[in-house]
Amino acid sequence: MATGRADDVATRVMATSLFVFDLDGTLVDSRRDIADSANVVLASCGLTPHPDEAIGGMVGDGAAMLIARAFAAAGQPAPPDALDRFLVAYDSRLLRFTRPYDGIPRLLEVLATRGTLAVLTNKPIGATRTILDGLGLAAHFGDRVLGGDGPHARKPDPGGMRQLIAAAGVQPAQTMMIGDSIVDLRTAHVAGTRACVTRYGFGFHNFPLSELTATDVIVDSPLELLTHL
Repeated sequence: MATGRADDVATRVMATSLFVFDLDGTLVDSRRDIADSANVVLASCGLTPHPDEAIGGMVGDGAAMLIARAFAAAGQPAPPDALDRFLVAYDSRLLRFTRPYDGIPRLLEVLATRGTLAVLTNKPIGATRTILDGLGLAAHFGDRVLGGDGPHARKPDPGGMRQLIAAAGVQPAQTMMIGDSIVDLRTAHVAGTRACVTRYGFGFHNFPLSELTATDVIVDSPLELLTHL
């Protein structure tokens, strides 16, 4: 946990009644499917594939930014149809290797008894729904799932978070954003909520710990979050 008065932090976290989850690197380990899809596009252009770990570090700002970063790292600009080709490749791989992180099903069961659960991701909503449905997680969130192709700008813009907060009838101070990347942390801070950073996620690569505040927490496994409630 970031530095600060432990009793004050605990009191505020106990008041949390809306838990907003990122998807990739937080609820599910989707790194291999994403990396395989990006590498298919790179290979089709005669470029050397990147390791899964390298692709994982490019995730967080949406598919367009991911594919742009993958080509930039290969030393070549992305062709105009690269994003479309990536989306086609990924749509056929959404659930090949993607699985919930150990402890996620139990964490969601427990948190559902304490508040409202939602998902806020920069992944397109169709792919997000397919993954949540396919892995048996969708029932925990109902219609409280927002993707990166919705009416709001992508994270770290706070629009999606504010919509979820308003729909739940809570205040930002009663809300926690749970995610693995700096994008998620900044979303929480701009929206006025607390953050839980999932160090186990692949988006934690090069995470700037200096941006954490006294009310933010870091966990090394999903169920560790319960120790902060």
